[in-house]
Amino acid sequence: MPRRDDVMVEDHLRKLAGHLRGPAGLKADLLTEARHGLLDAGEAYRADGLPAAEAERRAVTEFGSPAQLLPAWQAELAMSALRTLSLRVLAVASVLVAGGDLTWRGSSWSAGPRPPGGYLRLSESVSVLWLVTLALAAAGLLLVRVAARSAGSGPAALVRLVGSGLAGSLMLGVPAGAALFAWSIVLWDAALTWPPMIIGASLAGAGYLWLGRALRGWVLAVR
Repeated sequence: MPRRDDVMVEDHLRKLAGHLRGPAGLKADLLTEARHGLLDAGEAYRADGLPAAEAERRAVTEFGSPAQLLPAWQAELAMSALRTLSLRVLAVASVLVAGGDLTWRGSSWSAGPRPPGGYLRLSESVSVLWLVTLALAAAGLLLVRVAARSAGSGPAALVRLVGSGLAGSLMLGVPAGAALFAWSIVLWDAALTWPPMIIGASLAGAGYLWLGRALRGWVLAVR
């Protein structure tokens, strides 16, 4: 609980919190660090003989206004959101790319007639989209590391660009993958009872939801 003479500090932190968007954990860490800094500064001014209200006011003023603090904090939140999204993409896409063929191997329909040309093109497109997504996720992780060590807006702008490309590739890849699965069921009724297909679909669905949460965090952080 804040002391009565810390009300100005808490009001300032609420204003900052109201404008920040991004990973909740990092947002809480930033605000906690800011609170400690503000309270320590207020204590120092009180020790120098200033009245409590004036000490708090000076601490808040010198700490910085939302306009001064939010750009750097929001950039940090955006980098954290991109890191989370990239790591999840690497995990999910690696499984999908590596295990996609396993869902078909040994199936009763795999030795039958070739599927339509449109189906084959869609299947190839899904593979290409996920490979591109993998590459963008790897680039995102690298850029986040570089941006964390660099000053200026250049790396941050590049992080935003790569993150937007990664988000776009997901928005194409996920519906394309779902469409491919739906088309497979239309072509082969036995796919609904084929255990590898059931397992693969369940894992893909869970992975898509996991990615969706990270994608939402990224969009909020850069909006």
